[in-house]
Amino acid sequence: MSETSFTPRVFSGIQPSGNLHLGNYLGALKRFVDWQAKDLESIYCMVDLHAITVWQDPKDLQKSTRELCAGFIAAGLDPEKSILINQSQVPEHAQLAWIFNCVARMGWMQRMTQWKDKAGKNAQNASLGLFAYPALMAADILTYHATHVPVGEDQKQHLELARDIATKFNHDYGVDFFPIPEPVIEGAGTRVMSLRDGSKKMSKSDVSDASRINLTDDADAIAKKIRKAKTDPDALPSEAKGLEERPEARNLINIYAALNGQSVDQVLTDVGGKQFGEFKPMLAELAVSKLSPITTEMARLMDNQDEIDKILTRGAERARAITAPILRKTYDIVGMVPPVER
Repeated sequence: MSETSFTPRVFSGIQPSGNLHLGNYLGALKRFVDWQAKDLESIYCMVDLHAITVWQDPKDLQKSTRELCAGFIAAGLDPEKSILINQSQVPEHAQLAWIFNCVARMGWMQRMTQWKDKAGKNAQNASLGLFAYPALMAADILTYHATHVPVGEDQKQHLELARDIATKFNHDYGVDFFPIPEPVIEGAGTRVMSLRDGSKKMSKSDVSDASRINLTDDADAIAKKIRKAKTDPDALPSEAKGLEERPEARNLINIYAALNGQSVDQVLTDVGGKQFGEFKPMLAELAVSKLSPITTEMARLMDNQDEIDKILTRGAERARAITAPILRKTYDIVGMVPPVER
């Protein structure tokens, strides 16, 4: 089996679950924009098929999908440079997922930490889709022959499974057809924690709105939430080691570093010795300057939803120019009659 050289291509996706927040921006959207600047072919996806593995209100799902697309664009993704798609509009995702369901092993799926966490003791009543979620994620990536996948820590295990599926498919059929995608997990702001509890991830499901900065928050709301963020009584340290037992302090410094494109050490060189009463206004000013333009553009786009729908339709057309030939070749390798080209 000869080594195949795959064109470098980036793929990543976010569930359209509503209420985009700072954690989504720093952990994903900002990363996507950074990758776009590298001039690699890139595809960014609103993964609505993943969203319906648990019940969704249909109207809310449609709104959240458009809002997520608006967030992509407002954060700096250019639909002419990157392909922006709604997952369900590109049928090759689901078609390849079925083939991967037949490649993946039950034992692999049962080991998935997110399955155990989400299904819990009620696994018999969880949807089959929730169980098979990782095979669909593998299809999302591999139907584009993506080589690099920016993901959060919570999705790293699923990407490892995608690598296993690609390896097993290639081995089973004696081909070198699917690339082994590389996870990309980097930077200070990858995991943004709650403003009310530095040990918990920032989440839209937290009952306290004060725990997160929403991308729809205005400048006053952003500043107020940062001002009221939980901290400790000590001054900020001058080096990262001093943050080890201080989760809230570490979180605020991480947020500042990620928003300002600095390392934690660079930030602490500037702010070490300051009390939070002096640091929080600095963070609030930075956050407002970075996030307010995003909020404004998202609102504009949500008032012009036809524009969003046209972008997604065009994105699906561009995506299928990549995915349809890959699926046809996959069918041929497996021994299925490929669909007729139209």
